[in-house]
Amino acid sequence: MDIILLGPPGSGKGTQAKMIADKYKVVHISTGDILRENVRNGTPLGVEAKKFMEAGKLVPDSLLIDIIKDRLAKDDVKGGWMLDGYPRTIPQAEALDKILPALGQKIDVVLNIDVPDAELIKRVTGRRMCKCGATYHVQFNPPKVAGKCDACGGDLYQRADDTEETVKQRLQAYHAQTQPLIDYYNKRGIVATVLGVGDIKAIFAKIVEALDRI
Repeated sequence: MDIILLGPPGSGKGTQAKMIADKYKVVHISTGDILRENVRNGTPLGVEAKKFMEAGKLVPDSLLIDIIKDRLAKDDVKGGWMLDGYPRTIPQAEALDKILPALGQKIDVVLNIDVPDAELIKRVTGRRMCKCGATYHVQFNPPKVAGKCDACGGDLYQRADDTEETVKQRLQAYHAQTQPLIDYYNKRGIVATVLGVGDIKAIFAKIVEALDRI
């Protein structure tokens, strides 16, 4: 099964992606991860991408699709893949449509994890981090002592991009980019939307139900 995974910041997409990959034995391909891997390994595509990243510019679509094409051509994806973080725009979706037939692949389902904005803002603004890597939430997963890490006793902090104003901006940008994408794939009848609110296992059960219908 070949899956495109969509979901706004704070939707729990990362958690669900791992569970989907484990159950359906598909390779979870995060665009950000493969981009960084190419840069780290100094591949020709990575060297090219690094020039843009060091200049503070976005990696162009033409280079991004080459990196994805290279990844989807590897043997480990023969049993199925889940693409996370690409496509984000209609031109990217069109570019993906052009390369898949040559690889003998096609998109089986576009899984859209939908969460109301008010819930996302509550989730993201309540996150607290520790320098040791532990994460908490003031409401859903609070530390034993307010403001202190259970693991190391360090002071907890809020990431600069987890403020309400920043989250609202990110969500606005996400909706502007993603809604046209959902419409694009809806015309093919391959979008499965799951409400990502509630218990993690309950949400996963809804995802399994949607994917098993494919």
